[in-house]
Amino acid sequence: MASKHILVVDDEIGIRELLRDILQDEGYQVQLAENAAAARAIRQHERPDAVLLDIWMPDCDGITLLKEWASNSLLTMPVVMMSGHGTIDTAVEATRIGAFDFLEKPIAFQKLLKTVEAALKHGELLPKSEMNLTSLGKSPIVTALKERLDKVSAHFSPILLIGNKGCGAELCARYLHQAQTPWLHLTEFNQLAHAPLEILEATRDGVIYISEVAELSKIEQKGLLLLLTKAEKYNVRAICSTSENLPKLQAEGVFDHNLLQLLSAISLRVPALNEHKEDIPDLVTSIANVQQELAGVEYREFDIAALNGLRNADWPGDLAQLDTAIRNLIQTSLGDKITLEDVKRVLYQFENDFQTAAEKLPTDAMQPPDDQQASQPPQPLAQPTEFEVNLDQPLREARDDFERLYFRYQMKNVTNNMSRLAETAGLERTHLYRKLKQLGIKIKE
Repeated sequence: MASKHILVVDDEIGIRELLRDILQDEGYQVQLAENAAAARAIRQHERPDAVLLDIWMPDCDGITLLKEWASNSLLTMPVVMMSGHGTIDTAVEATRIGAFDFLEKPIAFQKLLKTVEAALKHGELLPKSEMNLTSLGKSPIVTALKERLDKVSAHFSPILLIGNKGCGAELCARYLHQAQTPWLHLTEFNQLAHAPLEILEATRDGVIYISEVAELSKIEQKGLLLLLTKAEKYNVRAICSTSENLPKLQAEGVFDHNLLQLLSAISLRVPALNEHKEDIPDLVTSIANVQQELAGVEYREFDIAALNGLRNADWPGDLAQLDTAIRNLIQTSLGDKITLEDVKRVLYQFENDFQTAAEKLPTDAMQPPDDQQASQPPQPLAQPTEFEVNLDQPLREARDDFERLYFRYQMKNVTNNMSRLAETAGLERTHLYRKLKQLGIKIKE
């Protein structure tokens, strides 16, 4: 059996190397990261069996990185936090986010090995990456939804979630589900007609989720009504969802009046993806990470133009449509990065009129490829009025994104002439080449 892979993240080289030597002597594979940026890059492309994460680092503290992994569906391995001057509050906060344990420096030899062994055993029980409500985004409308769900979580009354098909209602239901308790997504509706109390008994102390209650027959609606009135007795939380206008169906005699009254007592609307498009870049990252773990697909990075194209597109199929598009892009794109051209190819592949399809994308999607531009007289580019940079990320990543935009813009302006680019940017040519390489920008002269 292959030895376990442990990632050690600490800005102090002495501590990193000491931990590496100890763990390697015990037969573990050890990878080192000197800061959060290095750890982030490693986790983006692989899944360690366990992580030892320092809390205090200069570029980004460990708690922030832990939150980032949790929000991007990447906290699928046990993380042990380390600190030389930790507090109980910090340890509690880390545990709440999802850390497995907390080690105080200096770390005793036996304590280290015992904690790592326990973390690895715990990691074998962890599920692989999956989407969750945190993955849905950080926009005000999504934050308000989370707050409302937190508010109703104390009650065991039935909850009705209202939203478009594919909007992520199940993510909301799972948000209210407590770990280590039963979870049932009921899809065999005939069970409601014949054995509603048996469903409750099988899900005692857990959550039952029933999607699209408008599809229930009259007899199934009666069974659901009985289930909902008895749920508290079994300590079961019942959550339903619909994309239909239930009051309209009730007025037409299609939906049970009493059932509608019970479900309407606590109802929440799940916003459509088109209402919080600013969350799409984070959603793309989460979906790509899930595919990496669940399907064993190599992680593919989306360039800024591609993310903007996805954000500016229309999503009538909501979150489910975005998920399908991302999986398609990951599987069928050919380059090192997924580009705006890839997005255009996948989103509008069913369009007969290419011009109509292209008009649906941002104007930069209509720029001809570099080889076509080279055959034309160089034209100065219009000064951009707005930089598309994700301001919700750490400063270093935001700065790198801005610098990539700046250099790509200037390279087009000077038609990839490095001497002119160095002069425009105010950098020595050697420094310029090093900077472009660091940012992952290919040089075409």
